[in-house]
Amino acid sequence: MTEWIEATDVSFFDGADRKLIQLGGGKVIAVFKVSGDFFAVDGWCSHDKALLTDGDLEGHEIMCPLHGARFDVRTGQHLSLPAVRPVSRYEVKVDQGKVWVKAGANT
Repeated sequence: MTEWIEATDVSFFDGADRKLIQLGGGKVIAVFKVSGDFFAVDGWCSHDKALLTDGDLEGHEIMCPLHGARFDVRTGQHLSLPAVRPVSRYEVKVDQGKVWVKAGANT
């Protein structure tokens, strides 16, 4: 799957810094807005099944709400234990007031 998927309106992020995009079959992508830029990674933590959108976002780091693993939303790289694997990251573009995510992972 490599098509662009409309995630949301840019205006959604006037009152939020994240949105969970459900792709079906248990596949979810987490979209974050940090300092005016948009980033997208797998919605599920790579360590255990917890939604990253439920965690604390500090700068470009999202913390898993279950066990505290941290990930860089720009790259998907894992930054702390207990995660030992990154999460996939996805390309994001903004076009005509919409946020789009390319469904094929980059990592």
